[in-house]
Amino acid sequence: MNNKTDIIFIIDDDKSVRRSLSLFLKSAEFNVETFSSSEEYLERYPYVGTGCIVLDVNLGGKTGLELQEELLQLDSHLPIIFITGQGSIQMSVDAVKKGAVNFLEKPFEEEALLQSVSEALELSNKLKVEKEEVQIACNLINTLTPRENEVCKYLINGMLNKQIAYELNIAEHTVKLHRHSICEKLGVKSVPEIIRIADKAGVIPFKKKY
Repeated sequence: MNNKTDIIFIIDDDKSVRRSLSLFLKSAEFNVETFSSSEEYLERYPYVGTGCIVLDVNLGGKTGLELQEELLQLDSHLPIIFITGQGSIQMSVDAVKKGAVNFLEKPFEEEALLQSVSEALELSNKLKVEKEEVQIACNLINTLTPRENEVCKYLINGMLNKQIAYELNIAEHTVKLHRHSICEKLGVKSVPEIIRIADKAGVIPFKKKY
């Protein structure tokens, strides 16, 4: 079952294709927006909800594959379903390697499109949740002071308080105070929990100097 807030973005320079796909997906109770080019889609206000893109490969101007590259750079969480009348095996392999959910050759079965859309929406929801978790983790890590950041980077490397104290040339009691503050700010009670948040935020642990 589709989420009522999901949006399917159809990008195809053939008006008749846009219209037929739009009517079909709307009849399946999906929200749909259509665009005649990559450029027109990129002009749209950035979409932060869940959904997917049904994208023609051979567009005039920026091609579908070029748009896929740009969206990857923009860290888009909207999976792509490619459609084409002139595809190749290598083209489809490359597109899927870069994250495309499917590569459908025209004319394709309606059921194949629905199945691909279902998979894409499931993936979109998963990617959105992961993206939000990363942002939350980054926000939490950003609350730490520079010194707490240093202590945190040693903690996630599995070092003991006394080892961290040696590395930073501070008292072990001071390390304990920083550790307590880190736990409070991150809302956790153990090092494994600190590690999970730090990992999501992309924190790189410090290595021992000895």
